[in-house]
Amino acid sequence: MKPDKIEQFFARLKKQNPEPKGELEYTNPYTLLVAVVLSAQATDTGVNRATKGLFKIVKTPEDMLKLGEASLIEHIKTIGLYKNKEKFVMALSRLLIEHHGGKVPKNREDLVKLPGVGRKTANVVLNIAFGEPTIAVDTHIFRVSNRTGLAPGKTPEQVEEKLEKVVPDKYKHHAHHWLILHGRYVCKARRPECARCVVYDLCAYPDKTA
Repeated sequence: MKPDKIEQFFARLKKQNPEPKGELEYTNPYTLLVAVVLSAQATDTGVNRATKGLFKIVKTPEDMLKLGEASLIEHIKTIGLYKNKEKFVMALSRLLIEHHGGKVPKNREDLVKLPGVGRKTANVVLNIAFGEPTIAVDTHIFRVSNRTGLAPGKTPEQVEEKLEKVVPDKYKHHAHHWLILHGRYVCKARRPECARCVVYDLCAYPDKTA
């Protein structure tokens, strides 16, 4: 996609939703980190349902360790892969206390060293909690980037690299959320709702359904 079209692409998404927000519920950087780890292969709605009660009593890594494994499982057992996620959450909580003074680190290098935290999770935390212009390529962003021709790539890493190059700086802070929300609610995997797409004419997808 040419630069002038990319400018229009994000200008329209911004006009439609000037201040996009993530849909995971959290109270601080730590609970955001926990929520993102729990959200792997799960819906934000399902995670929010599970953490509604959890985050009333857990605000810090210390709170999580005090809560204990059995109680954490009771809160998150409705989430897929909850047994593995419980281990990740407990382990990362210990490491945050031991190596970071109980605080979530503000850099990707330290974040990806935490159990259950990959590059995508780190980018989400950096973007939402600390305002960094990172782009976490999930299935929605991967699909939108390839389908529209915005930033095609064979892997999430390739798409992320291209997006970092082509997205104008003034749009980078919110690009992550605009693309996720567009993929989640408009540019859907099976039945994209092209008739209500604000970037319809800029999209290179050959099977548009207008």
